[in-house]
Amino acid sequence: MVNDSNIEICHVVPFLNTNEVPELSVHFKGLKLTLLYSTVVFLAREAFRRACLSGSTKRNWTKTINLLWLTVPLGVCWSLFLGWIWLQLLEVPDPNAVPYYKIGVVAFGLSAVVELLGEPFWVLAQAHLFIRLKVIAESLSIISKCILTVILVVLYPQWGLYIFSLAQLLYTSILVLCYVMYFMKFLSSPEATKKSFPVSRMTDLLPNLIEDQTVVDWKEARLTWSFFKQSFLKQMLTEGERYVMTFLNVLNFGDQGVYDTVNNLGSLVARFIFLPIEESFYIFFAKVLERGMDVKLQKQDDIAMAAAVLESLLKLVLLVGLSITVFGYAYSQLALDIYGGSMLSSGSGPGLLRCYSLYVLLLAVNGVTECFTFASMCKEEVDRFNFVMLALSFSFLCVSYFLTQWQGSVGFILANCFNMSIRIAHSIHYIYNYFKESSYRPLKGLLLSPSLIFVYIISGVVTVFSEVFLCCDKGWLARLIHITVGALCFAATLITIFFTETKLINFVRTQFLSRYTKKET
Repeated sequence: MVNDSNIEICHVVPFLNTNEVPELSVHFKGLKLTLLYSTVVFLAREAFRRACLSGSTKRNWTKTINLLWLTVPLGVCWSLFLGWIWLQLLEVPDPNAVPYYKIGVVAFGLSAVVELLGEPFWVLAQAHLFIRLKVIAESLSIISKCILTVILVVLYPQWGLYIFSLAQLLYTSILVLCYVMYFMKFLSSPEATKKSFPVSRMTDLLPNLIEDQTVVDWKEARLTWSFFKQSFLKQMLTEGERYVMTFLNVLNFGDQGVYDTVNNLGSLVARFIFLPIEESFYIFFAKVLERGMDVKLQKQDDIAMAAAVLESLLKLVLLVGLSITVFGYAYSQLALDIYGGSMLSSGSGPGLLRCYSLYVLLLAVNGVTECFTFASMCKEEVDRFNFVMLALSFSFLCVSYFLTQWQGSVGFILANCFNMSIRIAHSIHYIYNYFKESSYRPLKGLLLSPSLIFVYIISGVVTVFSEVFLCCDKGWLARLIHITVGALCFAATLITIFFTETKLINFVRTQFLSRYTKKET
């Protein structure tokens, strides 16, 4: 599953100065400060999010909010512990070559804690489907981060990691402020009273004691603990290649920089498309389905709805991922050449991005299948799945290390493909057993019509030949022709989808989720 929506801002940097800034960007990415940030945030909040977003919105929100505030001290502990590892146990770059590294570690750890201050607001907003708030808050934060980075890189390039540290702190601060300011305005409006919102004052969003009651809901806390044990293993599977690079030094800083550039460029679709789908529909499935209850014992209207949505989602992400895989192969070199020049397009970059386009397909399918799986599993099933994750984590680290020794940085992507394939197989097995006793077969969403498969094959062959003869050292006219060939093939693919996947088209048109935003209890 995708788990970091914060777009790395150094994407914009190569356009500023093609001689100096890419080198800074490569070194910065090699430092893995974003790995420190994402690790702290994920380990501190992921389990709480999954547990607190399960079930109906009609709950004791005071207890849930009390539980969510535990993410802050947990985040402080993780920041101190991991910051110490980053500074004392890992290789620290030469201060003359990369100044302000220690300040960067502190700043990124602090930014993780700042972001956790907004966790109760985020969960409350997600549970009540304040989708627009999430989009606006993250957009403002990312835009502010981009603007500050560009300004400081242009005016004070010698500041180095100071720039990225300040930009990261600005990002998390604005993100939290957006949620706080929205709820301040919302709770004082008549709309909150009209909707019978469970929180009436801002002080209700702070930790509160309940007379003659426990501080937290222990059932929720136990589910959180189950997800918390899983979060270690999931983080290892999600960011495993970065840990291997950071702790084992299997690649030099230059290769790490190229890999991270390709990785972040290739994951843009996952961040912009797959992550919102995964987050929104996890909430949907968690509200519609009863954890641990047999399909036959649940409301059949809910089961029918969940099956229909799951089938359409699988079809949607499969088509998006397959399109990226087919067209990404022939346009990887051109994309990297336009983005970063010959520094990226003449080396291992194109091969990396081609492999990554296949990984995006697996990432897309895995996101939806695990989204459903985790939303419907009971506590005992989550605990059993933790053992599967443990075995996967160990095998993934071993495969990553050996494939990297054999294939270099491409080995990391191949290891990720192996990891995702195993996780998809497990989730498909779970979904099949879940619906086995019913008449619904949502896994049909993974089947494509023969005519659409034929169009994909033809498009892939045509665009590959186009790349061989027209890209990328034949001039801009040849590049434009190559792009035109791809656009025509893509248009033919879309037309075929429109006529063969009518069920999916209807799902997208009617926006099925918006008509069923809550589970009635």
